[in-house]
Amino acid sequence: MKQLGRWLIILILALVAVLAINTWRLPAAPEFAEGSASLAALPEQALAARLAGALRLETISKDAAEQPRAEAFAAFDRYLETHYPRVHAQLTLRRFNRHSRLYRWAGRDASRPGVLLLAHSDVVPVEPGTEARWQHPPFGGVIADGYIWGRGALDDKSSVLGWMEALEHLTAKGFEPAADIWLAIGHDEEVGGRYGAVAMAGWLREQGVQVGLALDEGGAITQGIVPGVQRPVASIMAAEKGYVSLELIASGRGGHSSTPPPNSAIGRLGAAVGRLQAQQMPRRLQAPVTDMLERIAGELPLSARVAIANRWLLEPLLLSSFGNSRVGNALLRTTTAPTIIAGGIKDNVIATEARAVINFRILPGDTVASVEAHVRAVVNDPEITVQRYSPFVSEASAVSELDSPEYAQLAGAVKDVFPDALISTGVVTGATDLRHYQGLYRQRFNFVPLTYRSDDVERFHGSNERVSVADYRKMVQCYIRILERSVGG
Repeated sequence: MKQLGRWLIILILALVAVLAINTWRLPAAPEFAEGSASLAALPEQALAARLAGALRLETISKDAAEQPRAEAFAAFDRYLETHYPRVHAQLTLRRFNRHSRLYRWAGRDASRPGVLLLAHSDVVPVEPGTEARWQHPPFGGVIADGYIWGRGALDDKSSVLGWMEALEHLTAKGFEPAADIWLAIGHDEEVGGRYGAVAMAGWLREQGVQVGLALDEGGAITQGIVPGVQRPVASIMAAEKGYVSLELIASGRGGHSSTPPPNSAIGRLGAAVGRLQAQQMPRRLQAPVTDMLERIAGELPLSARVAIANRWLLEPLLLSSFGNSRVGNALLRTTTAPTIIAGGIKDNVIATEARAVINFRILPGDTVASVEAHVRAVVNDPEITVQRYSPFVSEASAVSELDSPEYAQLAGAVKDVFPDALISTGVVTGATDLRHYQGLYRQRFNFVPLTYRSDDVERFHGSNERVSVADYRKMVQCYIRILERSVGG
């Protein structure tokens, strides 16, 4: 018995040693070469004023079937042409479905892969009844308290104007890109991108265009949002989740509520939705989430570093602890979100039909087909039909390579402007226009160089959308450095 005890102690000590060694061997945060060019000295207030003017134009998208506000989008088109004359003199412009705009700045070397930059000019509407919650009118374009206020300040007119400012600055100083620069500005991203991104991507395919880097919104610099990390974290997202909504339609016997059937359509539907929430697709760790965890590990408490470094043993613990938060859960699995439920016409009438819509954001590695198979298996009711809710469907993207020159150029530009930021990665949990450009690029990333703090999270598609004047200037500086690093020289 004593011999067994000694061997048990030795085994425990050996295990502790292995855990410690693996933790010590966690890869250090990668270093990126410093840029030789100085950052642009940009007039802060002039930048803010131009963005504020763009926020006053109500370029709202409400529904994919609804015609856009043509006058507002036309005014926005004129606004760009008026305030960025060098861009419109130097770059060629092709319009798609009136209000989506594809710019090209031809590079010196046609054989060198260029860059494709994406942004969108449309914004979501302001929820009726919430106007009084705004500190400044949602379409006022007010500059106050060090911020630029208005719908689109974060999503996504700051990107549109930011790229325009960067290109205007580079044309003014005589910059000559070594490879093509493409800038695609969609006008219907908020309702699926059918008439903007889909049309522009189709034309680029017809022309045989191939780029090295494609860049869209989706990642950002966060401050105080990643638990346990005090440094700013620049999350250059290397993949995007897919999207599908499935509709469940339950049918059953109707009649008077005084003599109900044993299992009504509404009851059957409610049970099915409950099963789907209780039996979700499994959590799992994979790139780029594992890369993200390793890159931020050095800033985390010791217990978290040990778990990350020893996933071979502690992965279940890591999945449980990291997945407890809403964001963590979204990064680890294909999510299940009931969003619509309807049935019945009167309180004393048994409904003969009820329906529910469930939205799934698909983790790389899962597919639309595997989600549909999962739903049918869990619902397991011949009286419930499962079908796609809308044609708005996309597969998860492939995962881009973090050891690629495109990532190094992008990360290096971020370090030039945000030297204290920890460069990380991750998966975009929403949907962006970039999903429509599959096959046109070598590497794709989602990143906007704006700093988001904890109180900014609810501003997206919510009230009091704003961006600080200082942060917007840094955004423009970073866009300039991205172009200088990727197609300069």
